[in-house]
Amino acid sequence: MRDFVLMTDNMADLPDDYLRENGVEEISLTYMLDGKTYSKENSLPYPEFYNRMRSGSMPTTSQVNPEEAKEKFLKVLEQGHDIVHIAFSSGLSGSCNSTRIAAEEIMEEYPEYKVRIVDSLCASLGQGLLVHKAVQLKKQGMSMEEIVDWLENNKLHLCHVFTVDDLNHLYRGGRVSKTAAFIGTLANIKPMLHVDNQGRLIPLSKVRGRKKSINTLVTMMEDQMKSYRDQNDVIFISHGDCLEDAEYLKKLIEEKFGIHDFLIDYVGPTIGAHSGPGTLALFFMGESR
Repeated sequence: MRDFVLMTDNMADLPDDYLRENGVEEISLTYMLDGKTYSKENSLPYPEFYNRMRSGSMPTTSQVNPEEAKEKFLKVLEQGHDIVHIAFSSGLSGSCNSTRIAAEEIMEEYPEYKVRIVDSLCASLGQGLLVHKAVQLKKQGMSMEEIVDWLENNKLHLCHVFTVDDLNHLYRGGRVSKTAAFIGTLANIKPMLHVDNQGRLIPLSKVRGRKKSINTLVTMMEDQMKSYRDQNDVIFISHGDCLEDAEYLKKLIEEKFGIHDFLIDYVGPTIGAHSGPGTLALFFMGESR
């Protein structure tokens, strides 16, 4: 029986050290900023990326195409490994479908190879936390198919709650109207959002002021976590160049729930291009999204 590796894409926002230490392979999406295309290999430092956005630069992103996915998959398969690929939400990008096309072509051409695609229906470190769960299951000795079954059965328990600091970026992405963005910015309104069961970004409510929005994330976590408290040995937090806010959120969670294991990292440029500076997102296991 062939060994298998776990794969994902850089929309999962997992640190490079984590990927290397856990043998997770990655497909990278690119982004364009100020007329130049950047990839994972030549990305801007994250603070510089967000500072350019604050100065008015508007990045754009592109999805993975089937040819790119096929090339990356074959590189791994030819080394003797089958693949479980945990893809960025199909509700937010066509990248997942591109990887499915690539996998189907490969298995038709090379019947000895296996590529399993899991539509995470997740984003940023929510997708990253789902990858982390798969990493832990692989270390426990689960087979490729057992891990795929677990992911499919549990991915809708991977909860995402987040807030943004500037509504104009959500307006650019079609998440709020131009009027709502303008009025909300003037009134210091902070939207609370989540990722729903179709893997789409959905506004849930609005609060006034940054500190209240961060406190509301913890309240939302409590409401959704419920009986899944024991499944949250680690909490993931991603931020759009606002580490101090992420650390404050961590402190609130430690005090409220007694959880002390966290992974905190940037929202990478391919998602940050749409959410903007000041995004703060919280990921955990819960009864429902």
